[in-house]
Amino acid sequence: MDSWYLPSFLFFAALLRVFGLPTPEIFDVDGGIDQDIFDINEDSGLDLFEGDIRLDGVQERNSIVGERYRWPHTIPYVLDDSLEMNARGVILNAFERYRLKTCIDFKPWSGEPNYISVFKGSGCWSSVGNRRIGKQELSIGKGCDRIATVQHEFLHALGFWHEQSRSDRDDYVSIIWDRIISGKKSNFESYDDRQTDSLNVPYDYSSVMHYSKTAFQNGSEPTIVTRIPDFMDVIGQRMDFSDSDILKLNQLYNCSSSLSFMESCDFELENVCGMIQSSEDSADWQRVSQVPEGPESDHSNMGRCKGSGFFMHFNRSSVNEGATAMLGSRILYPKRGFQCLQFFLYNSGSEYDQLNIYIREYSAASVNRTLTLVEEIKDIPIGSWQLYHVTLKVTNKFRVVFGGVRGAGASRGGLSIDDINLSETQCPHHVWHIRNFTQLIGSPSGSVFSPSFYSSKGYAFQIRLNLSSLPNVGMYFHLISGANDDQLEWPCPWQQVTMTILDQNPDIRQRMSNKRSITTDPFMTTGNGNYFWDRPSKVGVQDFFPNGTQFQRGRGYGYSVFMTHERLKSRDFMKGDDVYILLTVEDISHLNTTQNEPIPTLGVNDLCTNFKCENDGICILHHGKAECRCPSGEDWWYMGERCEKRGSTRDTIVIAVSSTVAVFAVMLVITLVSVYCTRKKYQETSSNTTNMTLENQYAL
Repeated sequence: MDSWYLPSFLFFAALLRVFGLPTPEIFDVDGGIDQDIFDINEDSGLDLFEGDIRLDGVQERNSIVGERYRWPHTIPYVLDDSLEMNARGVILNAFERYRLKTCIDFKPWSGEPNYISVFKGSGCWSSVGNRRIGKQELSIGKGCDRIATVQHEFLHALGFWHEQSRSDRDDYVSIIWDRIISGKKSNFESYDDRQTDSLNVPYDYSSVMHYSKTAFQNGSEPTIVTRIPDFMDVIGQRMDFSDSDILKLNQLYNCSSSLSFMESCDFELENVCGMIQSSEDSADWQRVSQVPEGPESDHSNMGRCKGSGFFMHFNRSSVNEGATAMLGSRILYPKRGFQCLQFFLYNSGSEYDQLNIYIREYSAASVNRTLTLVEEIKDIPIGSWQLYHVTLKVTNKFRVVFGGVRGAGASRGGLSIDDINLSETQCPHHVWHIRNFTQLIGSPSGSVFSPSFYSSKGYAFQIRLNLSSLPNVGMYFHLISGANDDQLEWPCPWQQVTMTILDQNPDIRQRMSNKRSITTDPFMTTGNGNYFWDRPSKVGVQDFFPNGTQFQRGRGYGYSVFMTHERLKSRDFMKGDDVYILLTVEDISHLNTTQNEPIPTLGVNDLCTNFKCENDGICILHHGKAECRCPSGEDWWYMGERCEKRGSTRDTIVIAVSSTVAVFAVMLVITLVSVYCTRKKYQETSSNTTNMTLENQYAL
């Protein structure tokens, strides 16, 4: 993990601008315009239903209601050869967002009857729901290679319409009809609540499925006005799923948990997320809301209220040098074999204090459950919360153990941890920590460079952040000369760079970080015929690090409209005036191969294709057999092999009462019949006796 501080470097960057030292050429991917899905499709000349929905000719607006058009929990897909390389990597990253927040998974197509074929068509579009037509196309065309755009189109494929088409939308937004482009008013029609189901989730201004305020405008005025003005700049966000998006998707597909999420803890509850103290250490971690030497508040509420919220603190003043305090997580159960541990750490003690991260793994081979040291975190900056990531590779059930160690020095205070998240995802490669961020926005020195970083392949690079061009924030990637250049391949081939402005929400599942990616195409050339991603010493310009070391910086490639200032000030992108930019550089050259397309077959994994569940039940495979997972509510449920039978508390009561009445009636009838038969038999016996008496008299 790399982190860096800016004061001296900002001064140096300002000097570069003032004295006019040469800066490399910048290439804008977006051309200075932040185009939404519908802008891209309009420019492509597409005339699609609601701007990005492909209808199959017989599909009606209510066709997604019911189980028939749902996909299985694991969706087969094909990445077509026509896709741009950057789009391929972005699509796979979007799949990881689904895995982190839902039970929906994706797998390469292996012959299933129905699958999604993602290709580079004209614009960004999808059908709604599983059309059960075999190969179902979804287009990620030029300009659509943005993770939230991919999420949006796949939500259509999973069965979602646009948020502002709900039957209750007029309670929350106003459609300004005379500002809509001629011929596009039908895109703003709303659904009848008998045609679609909002799943009892409130209207969601922040949904990734909502139109923006400028959708299909014929001028400069908004076509959609929110009834609560604060949400005008919220609608149309293309960053990530909203909480309600996830809630609805999990309800629609009966998800009870997500695939790659493992743990999140902000220590607000007294049970501290089931974490345990060790009996073999020198001290305990304490749950506190503030420490005299710092911090004044936990990280979850930093910048809002002093002394609010809780975190765990190891007090170094209560122990001697070398003493330890061990805090272990609850037992966790991995599925994928790789994990990313993320947490915030505050040092109010000595620069010699350190935090060790251990794994206590439980397996047949590890009878004594010994601790395995994974990482030592040293040289922890004093006086501020810092973000750390630790990569784990655990395959057996385990605990994560935080071990605080008192170092030399007589200072008081200690170590504090907060906002722990653990998921089976890949950790970012680097973290750029920018403090006093608001001082940079709009200032002449607002265009700053990150420190130098190295990719896993050995390429050196920097990130340029442009904060001086209101109202937008720009971000660019630059290759720079580095120590490994003689051993590297040039022009730099197929390295996908993902730049993320982190939403610092305590729970990783609720974050809506802003993420964009670019990929180094070794065949890309500039106007003078040079390769864009060639060796910086060949195509770059000279510059200097703050320590005076000379280097060469290549051309910048990125987005002048990475994010607006208004969005940057929303949510938790800035917390305590700190901003974190996460950076990952991955080699995706393996995606430059053709995915083999097998002949569709019907095997055990496809049993759900011919096994239909009724009443919105979901087909699952259990022990190689297709079964229905039936929906249920507080006082109702479906049951039976195909969820064909409905039950409810009221029905049960009615049946019980009816059964009781029926039994009583039957018993009454039986009793009456028995009495009648007995009386009749008695009468016949009496008559026979009388007749015999008379006969005897006559005989005498």
